[in-house]
Amino acid sequence: MTSERGRARDLGIAIGDLPTGPNNAITDVPGVRVGHETIIRGGGRRIAGEGPVRTGVTVVIPNDEPWRLPVFAGSHRLNGNGEMTGLQWVRESGMLTSYIGITNTHSVGTVRDALVAHEASRREPGELFFSLPVVGETWDGILNDVSGFHVGREHVFAAIGRAEGGPVAEGAVGGGTGMICHGFKGGIGTSSRQVSVGGEGFTVGVLVQANHGSRDRLAIDGVPVGELFRHELGPEPDLFADLPPGTGSIIVIVATDAPLLPGQCERLAQRAGLGIARTGGLGENGSGDIFLCFATGNERIPAGFDQSDANAFADIRVLSNEKIDPLFAATVAATEEAILNALFAAETMEGADGVTVDAIPSDRVRTYLERYRVPHEQRTVRVTAADPAGVDPTAA
Repeated sequence: MTSERGRARDLGIAIGDLPTGPNNAITDVPGVRVGHETIIRGGGRRIAGEGPVRTGVTVVIPNDEPWRLPVFAGSHRLNGNGEMTGLQWVRESGMLTSYIGITNTHSVGTVRDALVAHEASRREPGELFFSLPVVGETWDGILNDVSGFHVGREHVFAAIGRAEGGPVAEGAVGGGTGMICHGFKGGIGTSSRQVSVGGEGFTVGVLVQANHGSRDRLAIDGVPVGELFRHELGPEPDLFADLPPGTGSIIVIVATDAPLLPGQCERLAQRAGLGIARTGGLGENGSGDIFLCFATGNERIPAGFDQSDANAFADIRVLSNEKIDPLFAATVAATEEAILNALFAAETMEGADGVTVDAIPSDRVRTYLERYRVPHEQRTVRVTAADPAGVDPTAA
Protein backbone atom coordinates (compact mmCIF):
# COMPACT_ATOMS: atom_id res chain seq x y z
CA MET A 1 0.00 0.00 0.00
CA THR A 2 1.32 3.43 -0.92
CA SER A 3 -0.04 6.92 -0.32
CA GLU A 4 -2.19 8.59 -2.96
CA ARG A 5 -0.06 11.71 -2.45
CA GLY A 6 3.08 9.94 -3.58
CA ARG A 7 6.68 9.93 -2.41
CA ALA A 8 9.75 12.11 -2.81
CA ARG A 9 10.74 10.46 -6.07
CA ASP A 10 7.33 11.24 -7.54
CA LEU A 11 8.45 14.88 -7.29
CA GLY A 12 11.79 14.11 -8.91
CA ILE A 13 13.65 14.15 -5.57
CA ALA A 14 16.33 11.46 -5.49
CA ILE A 15 18.64 11.83 -2.50
CA GLY A 16 22.24 10.93 -3.31
CA ASP A 17 23.59 8.72 -6.04
CA LEU A 18 23.16 5.25 -4.54
CA PRO A 19 20.45 3.03 -6.04
CA THR A 20 17.43 2.08 -3.97
CA GLY A 21 16.11 -1.40 -3.39
CA PRO A 22 13.10 -2.57 -5.43
CA ASN A 23 10.58 -1.07 -2.97
CA ASN A 24 12.75 1.78 -1.67
CA ALA A 25 11.80 0.55 1.80
CA ILE A 26 13.24 -1.10 4.88
CA THR A 27 11.60 -4.31 3.66
CA ASP A 28 14.19 -4.49 0.88
CA VAL A 29 16.43 -6.05 3.53
CA PRO A 30 15.60 -9.76 3.12
CA GLY A 31 13.35 -11.13 5.84
CA VAL A 32 12.31 -7.75 7.28
CA ARG A 33 8.56 -7.14 7.50
CA VAL A 34 6.46 -4.15 8.59
CA GLY A 35 2.88 -4.03 9.85
CA HIS A 36 0.62 -1.13 10.85
CA GLU A 37 -2.59 -0.78 12.81
CA THR A 38 -4.19 2.65 12.42
CA ILE A 39 -6.85 3.94 14.82
CA ILE A 40 -8.91 6.93 13.64
CA ARG A 41 -12.16 7.58 15.45
CA GLY A 42 -14.34 10.55 16.36
CA GLY A 43 -13.94 14.30 15.99
CA GLY A 44 -14.55 17.61 17.69
CA ARG A 45 -13.82 18.44 21.31
CA ARG A 46 -11.23 16.41 23.18
CA ILE A 47 -12.73 14.26 25.95
CA ALA A 48 -10.11 12.27 27.80
CA GLY A 49 -10.71 8.57 27.37
CA GLU A 50 -13.17 9.03 24.52
CA GLY A 51 -11.27 10.83 21.78
CA PRO A 52 -10.92 12.00 19.13
CA VAL A 53 -8.47 9.20 18.37
CA ARG A 54 -5.65 9.67 15.86
CA THR A 55 -3.03 7.07 16.74
CA GLY A 56 -1.87 3.51 16.18
CA VAL A 57 1.09 1.14 16.27
CA THR A 58 3.74 0.02 13.79
CA VAL A 59 5.73 -3.19 14.16
CA VAL A 60 9.06 -3.92 12.46
CA ILE A 61 9.94 -7.62 12.36
CA PRO A 62 13.64 -8.50 11.77
CA ASN A 63 12.84 -12.20 11.36
CA ASP A 64 10.03 -14.52 12.43
CA GLU A 65 11.54 -15.45 15.82
CA PRO A 66 14.35 -13.09 16.88
CA TRP A 67 14.15 -14.54 20.39
CA ARG A 68 15.53 -17.78 18.88
CA LEU A 69 17.56 -16.19 16.08
CA PRO A 70 18.75 -12.85 17.51
CA VAL A 71 20.57 -10.35 15.31
CA PHE A 72 23.42 -8.03 16.19
CA ALA A 73 22.21 -4.52 17.01
CA GLY A 74 23.28 -1.14 18.32
CA SER A 75 21.62 2.15 19.23
CA HIS A 76 22.32 5.86 19.37
CA ARG A 77 20.71 8.78 21.18
CA LEU A 78 20.87 12.17 19.47
CA ASN A 79 18.65 13.75 22.14
CA GLY A 80 17.01 11.82 24.92
CA ASN A 81 13.65 13.51 25.53
CA GLY A 82 11.92 10.28 24.54
CA GLU A 83 11.84 6.54 25.14
CA MET A 84 12.85 3.29 23.53
CA THR A 85 12.48 0.31 25.82
CA GLY A 86 14.82 -2.67 25.81
CA LEU A 87 17.94 -0.71 24.93
CA GLN A 88 19.80 -1.64 28.12
CA TRP A 89 19.84 -5.27 27.01
CA VAL A 90 20.68 -4.31 23.43
CA ARG A 91 23.68 -2.35 24.70
CA GLU A 92 24.72 -5.09 27.13
CA SER A 93 24.32 -8.07 24.82
CA GLY A 94 24.75 -6.41 21.44
CA MET A 95 21.70 -8.28 20.19
CA LEU A 96 18.10 -7.57 19.21
CA THR A 97 15.89 -10.38 20.49
CA SER A 98 12.39 -9.00 19.83
CA TYR A 99 10.09 -7.40 17.32
CA ILE A 100 10.23 -3.58 17.33
CA GLY A 101 7.12 -1.60 18.22
CA ILE A 102 6.58 2.11 17.50
CA THR A 103 3.61 4.00 18.93
CA ASN A 104 2.61 7.11 20.89
CA THR A 105 4.27 8.15 24.14
CA HIS A 106 1.55 6.99 26.52
CA SER A 107 1.06 3.59 24.86
CA VAL A 108 4.62 2.30 25.19
CA GLY A 109 3.78 0.03 28.13
CA THR A 110 0.79 -1.51 26.40
CA VAL A 111 2.76 -2.25 23.24
CA ARG A 112 5.67 -3.64 25.23
CA ASP A 113 3.39 -5.99 27.18
CA ALA A 114 1.62 -7.08 23.99
CA LEU A 115 4.94 -8.00 22.37
CA VAL A 116 5.81 -10.13 25.41
CA ALA A 117 2.41 -11.82 25.18
CA HIS A 118 2.85 -12.49 21.47
CA GLU A 119 6.27 -14.01 22.03
CA ALA A 120 4.84 -16.20 24.80
CA SER A 121 2.20 -17.45 22.37
CA ARG A 122 4.96 -18.55 19.98
CA ARG A 123 7.01 -20.44 22.57
CA GLU A 124 6.54 -23.96 23.87
CA PRO A 125 4.08 -24.40 26.77
CA GLY A 126 5.94 -24.05 30.04
CA GLU A 127 9.14 -22.82 28.38
CA LEU A 128 11.19 -20.54 30.62
CA PHE A 129 12.18 -17.24 29.02
CA PHE A 130 12.52 -13.53 29.58
CA SER A 131 11.58 -10.85 27.06
CA LEU A 132 12.72 -7.24 26.91
CA PRO A 133 11.07 -5.90 23.74
CA VAL A 134 12.16 -2.76 21.96
CA VAL A 135 9.38 -0.14 21.76
CA GLY A 136 9.93 3.45 20.64
CA GLU A 137 7.58 6.41 20.86
CA THR A 138 6.79 9.91 19.72
CA TRP A 139 4.07 12.17 21.15
CA ASP A 140 0.84 12.71 19.21
CA GLY A 141 -1.00 14.78 21.81
CA ILE A 142 -1.84 17.68 19.47
CA LEU A 143 -4.13 15.63 17.21
CA ASN A 144 -4.83 12.62 19.43
CA ASP A 145 -6.37 11.99 22.85
CA VAL A 146 -2.97 10.67 23.91
CA SER A 147 -3.97 10.14 27.56
CA GLY A 148 -7.02 8.12 26.54
CA PHE A 149 -4.89 4.97 26.12
CA HIS A 150 -6.62 3.87 22.94
CA VAL A 151 -3.92 1.45 21.75
CA GLY A 152 -4.65 -2.05 23.07
CA ARG A 153 -3.10 -5.49 22.85
CA GLU A 154 -5.46 -6.35 20.02
CA HIS A 155 -4.03 -3.53 17.91
CA VAL A 156 -0.47 -4.78 18.39
CA PHE A 157 -1.51 -8.31 17.46
CA ALA A 158 -3.31 -6.93 14.39
CA ALA A 159 -0.18 -5.01 13.28
CA ILE A 160 1.89 -8.18 13.64
CA GLY A 161 -0.69 -10.13 11.66
CA ARG A 162 -0.55 -7.58 8.85
CA ALA A 163 3.24 -7.42 8.72
CA GLU A 164 4.66 -8.22 5.31
CA GLY A 165 7.52 -7.48 2.97
CA GLY A 166 7.20 -5.37 -0.15
CA PRO A 167 5.88 -1.79 -0.27
CA VAL A 168 5.29 -0.12 3.10
CA ALA A 169 2.37 2.23 3.79
CA GLU A 170 3.62 5.70 4.74
CA GLY A 171 2.35 8.94 6.19
CA ALA A 172 -0.51 8.97 8.71
CA VAL A 173 -0.54 5.24 9.36
CA GLY A 174 0.24 3.01 12.33
CA GLY A 175 2.28 4.71 15.01
CA GLY A 176 2.65 7.74 12.72
CA THR A 177 -1.08 8.46 12.48
CA GLY A 178 -1.14 11.58 14.66
CA MET A 179 2.41 12.85 14.13
CA ILE A 180 3.60 16.27 12.93
CA CYS A 181 6.90 16.88 11.11
CA HIS A 182 8.50 20.29 10.45
CA GLY A 183 5.14 21.98 10.99
CA PHE A 184 3.31 19.79 8.48
CA LYS A 185 1.56 16.44 8.79
CA GLY A 186 4.17 13.74 9.33
CA GLY A 187 4.28 10.09 10.33
CA ILE A 188 5.86 6.94 8.92
CA GLY A 189 8.41 7.05 6.10
CA THR A 190 10.87 4.56 4.69
CA SER A 191 13.66 4.27 2.13
CA SER A 192 16.55 1.98 1.18
CA ARG A 193 19.91 1.98 -0.56
CA GLN A 194 22.01 -0.72 -2.17
CA VAL A 195 25.79 -0.76 -1.92
CA SER A 196 28.64 -2.92 -3.14
CA VAL A 197 31.47 -3.75 -0.74
CA GLY A 198 34.26 -6.21 -1.40
CA GLY A 199 32.52 -7.50 -4.49
CA GLU A 200 29.29 -8.26 -2.59
CA GLY A 201 26.00 -6.39 -2.59
CA PHE A 202 24.23 -5.26 0.58
CA THR A 203 21.06 -3.33 1.39
CA VAL A 204 20.50 -0.65 4.02
CA GLY A 205 16.87 0.12 4.83
CA VAL A 206 15.48 2.84 7.08
CA LEU A 207 12.06 3.42 8.64
CA VAL A 208 11.22 6.59 10.57
CA GLN A 209 8.38 7.83 12.70
CA ALA A 210 8.81 11.55 12.05
CA ASN A 211 7.30 13.92 14.62
CA HIS A 212 10.07 16.51 14.87
CA GLY A 213 11.51 19.67 13.42
CA SER A 214 10.72 23.32 12.79
CA ARG A 215 9.11 24.48 9.55
CA ASP A 216 11.53 27.40 9.19
CA ARG A 217 14.53 25.05 9.19
CA LEU A 218 13.13 22.49 6.75
CA ALA A 219 15.47 21.70 3.86
CA ILE A 220 14.67 19.40 0.94
CA ASP A 221 17.49 18.12 -1.22
CA GLY A 222 19.60 21.05 -0.07
CA VAL A 223 16.96 23.69 -0.83
CA PRO A 224 15.89 25.85 2.17
CA VAL A 225 12.18 25.41 1.56
CA GLY A 226 11.36 26.38 5.15
CA GLU A 227 12.64 29.90 4.58
CA LEU A 228 10.66 30.10 1.37
CA PHE A 229 7.50 28.83 3.06
CA ARG A 230 7.89 31.50 5.75
CA HIS A 231 7.76 34.26 3.15
CA GLU A 232 4.85 32.72 1.26
CA LEU A 233 2.78 31.05 4.00
CA GLY A 234 3.66 33.20 6.98
CA PRO A 235 4.79 31.98 10.41
CA GLU A 236 4.49 28.35 11.39
CA PRO A 237 1.16 27.61 13.14
CA ASP A 238 1.46 27.78 16.93
CA LEU A 239 0.41 24.17 17.48
CA PHE A 240 2.62 23.60 20.49
CA ALA A 241 1.34 26.48 22.63
CA ASP A 242 4.31 27.67 24.70
CA LEU A 243 6.75 25.01 23.48
CA PRO A 244 9.66 26.15 21.28
CA PRO A 245 9.66 25.35 17.54
CA GLY A 246 11.20 21.97 16.86
CA THR A 247 9.74 20.30 19.92
CA GLY A 248 8.89 16.72 19.02
CA SER A 249 10.67 13.44 18.36
CA ILE A 250 11.82 11.00 15.71
CA ILE A 251 12.42 7.27 15.91
CA VAL A 252 14.75 5.79 13.28
CA ILE A 253 15.10 2.06 12.63
CA VAL A 254 18.03 1.07 10.39
CA ALA A 255 18.28 -2.47 9.02
CA THR A 256 20.98 -4.06 6.88
CA ASP A 257 21.93 -7.49 5.64
CA ALA A 258 25.63 -6.63 5.87
CA PRO A 259 27.57 -8.73 8.44
CA LEU A 260 28.13 -6.14 11.16
CA LEU A 261 29.15 -6.40 14.79
CA PRO A 262 27.18 -4.52 17.49
CA GLY A 263 29.68 -1.65 17.59
CA GLN A 264 29.35 -1.25 13.84
CA CYS A 265 25.55 -1.20 14.19
CA GLU A 266 25.97 1.65 16.68
CA ARG A 267 28.04 3.49 14.09
CA LEU A 268 25.32 3.13 11.45
CA ALA A 269 22.65 4.21 13.94
CA GLN A 270 24.67 7.32 14.73
CA ARG A 271 24.77 8.30 11.05
CA ALA A 272 20.97 8.53 10.98
CA GLY A 273 21.42 11.85 12.79
CA LEU A 274 23.18 13.24 9.73
CA GLY A 275 20.18 12.43 7.57
CA ILE A 276 17.97 14.25 10.06
CA ALA A 277 20.34 17.23 10.02
CA ARG A 278 20.19 17.41 6.23
CA THR A 279 16.43 18.02 6.46
CA GLY A 280 16.88 20.69 9.12
CA GLY A 281 16.55 18.74 12.36
CA LEU A 282 18.73 19.87 15.26
CA GLY A 283 18.05 17.34 18.00
CA GLU A 284 16.38 20.13 19.95
CA ASN A 285 16.10 20.04 23.74
CA GLY A 286 12.43 19.05 23.55
CA SER A 287 13.00 16.30 21.00
CA GLY A 288 13.46 12.57 21.55
CA ASP A 289 15.71 11.38 18.72
CA ILE A 290 16.51 7.70 19.26
CA PHE A 291 17.91 5.32 16.66
CA LEU A 292 18.33 1.55 16.47
CA CYS A 293 20.25 -0.42 13.86
CA PHE A 294 20.15 -4.20 13.43
CA ALA A 295 22.16 -6.35 11.05
CA THR A 296 20.88 -9.67 9.72
CA GLY A 297 24.17 -10.76 8.14
CA ASN A 298 24.74 -13.18 11.05
CA GLU A 299 21.58 -14.95 12.22
CA ARG A 300 23.00 -18.04 13.93
CA ILE A 301 24.01 -16.51 17.23
CA PRO A 302 23.44 -18.70 20.32
CA ALA A 303 20.30 -17.81 22.26
CA GLY A 304 18.08 -19.21 25.01
CA PHE A 305 18.68 -21.22 28.17
CA ASP A 306 20.15 -24.30 26.49
CA GLN A 307 22.79 -25.52 28.99
CA SER A 308 24.40 -28.00 26.61
CA ASP A 309 27.56 -27.28 24.64
CA ALA A 310 25.63 -27.41 21.36
CA ASN A 311 25.16 -23.62 21.20
CA ALA A 312 28.40 -22.58 22.89
CA PHE A 313 29.96 -21.05 19.77
CA ALA A 314 28.93 -19.38 16.53
CA ASP A 315 30.84 -18.70 13.35
CA ILE A 316 30.29 -15.13 12.17
CA ARG A 317 31.44 -12.87 9.35
CA VAL A 318 32.51 -9.28 9.94
CA LEU A 319 32.78 -6.39 7.53
CA SER A 320 36.07 -4.53 7.86
CA ASN A 321 35.70 -1.05 9.34
CA GLU A 322 37.88 0.21 6.51
CA LYS A 323 35.10 -0.79 4.10
CA ILE A 324 32.10 0.52 6.05
CA ASP A 325 31.84 4.03 4.56
CA PRO A 326 29.38 3.02 1.78
CA LEU A 327 26.98 1.82 4.50
CA PHE A 328 27.35 5.16 6.29
CA ALA A 329 26.45 6.98 3.07
CA ALA A 330 23.50 4.66 2.53
CA THR A 331 22.19 5.29 6.06
CA VAL A 332 22.40 9.07 5.72
CA ALA A 333 20.68 9.14 2.34
CA ALA A 334 17.96 6.64 3.26
CA THR A 335 17.18 8.50 6.51
CA GLU A 336 16.87 11.82 4.70
CA GLU A 337 14.60 10.35 2.05
CA ALA A 338 12.51 8.42 4.59
CA ILE A 339 11.70 11.71 6.35
CA LEU A 340 10.71 13.29 3.06
CA ASN A 341 8.54 10.29 2.20
CA ALA A 342 6.76 10.66 5.54
CA LEU A 343 6.05 14.31 4.72
CA PHE A 344 4.93 13.82 1.14
CA ALA A 345 2.77 10.77 1.88
CA ALA A 346 0.89 12.30 4.81
CA GLU A 347 -2.43 14.01 4.14
CA THR A 348 -4.01 16.97 5.93
CA MET A 349 -5.63 15.82 9.17
CA GLU A 350 -8.13 17.36 11.57
CA GLY A 351 -7.75 16.09 15.10
CA ALA A 352 -8.78 16.84 18.66
CA ASP A 353 -10.46 20.19 19.34
CA GLY A 354 -10.68 20.83 15.61
CA VAL A 355 -6.94 21.39 15.24
CA THR A 356 -5.93 20.88 11.62
CA VAL A 357 -2.40 20.11 10.47
CA ASP A 358 -1.85 20.67 6.76
CA ALA A 359 0.00 18.34 4.43
CA ILE A 360 3.13 19.83 2.94
CA PRO A 361 2.15 21.53 -0.36
CA SER A 362 3.90 19.26 -2.83
CA ASP A 363 3.29 21.50 -5.84
CA ARG A 364 4.91 24.46 -4.09
CA VAL A 365 7.91 22.29 -3.14
CA ARG A 366 8.21 21.20 -6.76
CA THR A 367 8.26 24.84 -7.87
CA TYR A 368 10.99 25.74 -5.39
CA LEU A 369 13.14 22.81 -6.46
CA GLU A 370 12.71 23.54 -10.17
CA ARG A 371 13.82 27.13 -9.66
CA TYR A 372 16.83 26.14 -7.62
CA ARG A 373 17.98 23.54 -10.12
CA VAL A 374 19.10 25.95 -12.82
CA PRO A 375 22.86 25.70 -13.44
CA HIS A 376 24.78 27.24 -10.58
CA GLU A 377 26.67 29.71 -12.77
CA GLN A 378 23.35 31.02 -14.13
CA ARG A 379 21.60 31.73 -10.88
CA THR A 380 21.66 34.08 -7.94
CA VAL A 381 19.95 33.09 -4.73
CA ARG A 382 18.09 35.55 -2.58
CA VAL A 383 15.07 35.15 -0.34
CA THR A 384 12.70 38.10 -0.38
CA ALA A 385 9.01 38.58 0.10
CA ALA A 386 8.72 39.77 -3.53
CA ASP A 387 10.46 36.64 -4.88
CA PRO A 388 9.78 33.91 -2.32
CA ALA A 389 11.41 31.23 -4.46
CA GLY A 390 14.64 33.14 -4.02
CA VAL A 391 15.94 32.56 -7.56
CA ASP A 392 16.29 34.62 -10.68
CA PRO A 393 17.02 31.94 -13.31
CA THR A 394 17.91 34.57 -15.92
CA ALA A 395 20.61 36.19 -13.81
CA ALA A 396 24.19 35.81 -15.00
